[in-house]
Amino acid sequence: MNIVVCIKQVPATTEVKMNKETNTIIREGVESIINPFDMYAVEESLRIREKLGGKVTVISMGPQAVCDSLKETIGLGADDTVLLSDRAFAGADSLATSYTLSMGIKKIGDFDLIICGKQATDGDTAQVGPSLAEKLGIPHTTYVRRIEEIKDGYIRCQRLTEDGYEVVEMPLPAMITVVKEINEPRLPSIKGMMRAKKAVVNIWSADDINADKNLCGLKGSPTQVVKTFVPVHDVQSEMIEGTSEEQAQKLADKLLNMQFMTCK
Repeated sequence: MNIVVCIKQVPATTEVKMNKETNTIIREGVESIINPFDMYAVEESLRIREKLGGKVTVISMGPQAVCDSLKETIGLGADDTVLLSDRAFAGADSLATSYTLSMGIKKIGDFDLIICGKQATDGDTAQVGPSLAEKLGIPHTTYVRRIEEIKDGYIRCQRLTEDGYEVVEMPLPAMITVVKEINEPRLPSIKGMMRAKKAVVNIWSADDINADKNLCGLKGSPTQVVKTFVPVHDVQSEMIEGTSEEQAQKLADKLLNMQFMTCK
């Protein structure tokens, strides 16, 4: 069972700051980590390999600093890593990113399953996984909370919905995105950390993967960020004094007055 896991390096903060001039995320001076949702994808790939055998290859796109995150997955148990790094990849939106990843995965070669986290915490689009599957021409499903069975060339999953879950069965090769309910990510072992320290990440350029540079990075991105801003919440509070009955009457009067002003 050959599995490819896609990960992304994101800022290690819940408060993402934007450069107002370039409309890009400010990454300087901010610690980077593996996208939290991608950790569940890595863990699930390792569990599948432990049951069925095979190989786990982790792939990412970005600057060479992403090598640290890829080595971290080696410490967890991944067999091999690939970084797609080229100036031509800079400024990519989700479509250009999925194209670049698809070309990298084609170079990796034979695979049975691709696993991605449901979305990245810095972009929150949840588009790369499905778009990647479309580029590769393989079936896919999102928000997988459990893999019920992988056997005889098919995979059966439970897909999380608002009201419960759906059971989806697909032929392999296929792609899934996973949610945090699927597992509990492991910690690296001492042996794993030593292996990660010595690991060498495969770094491929646009030429290495035969990518069309017009479809990569900013050139290949049909969507662009025109403006970013932080919503302003102007909340005014007022304390209502008096007994419970008086407070209720005053509140009712205010609500009626507000309704009247709105209708007017």
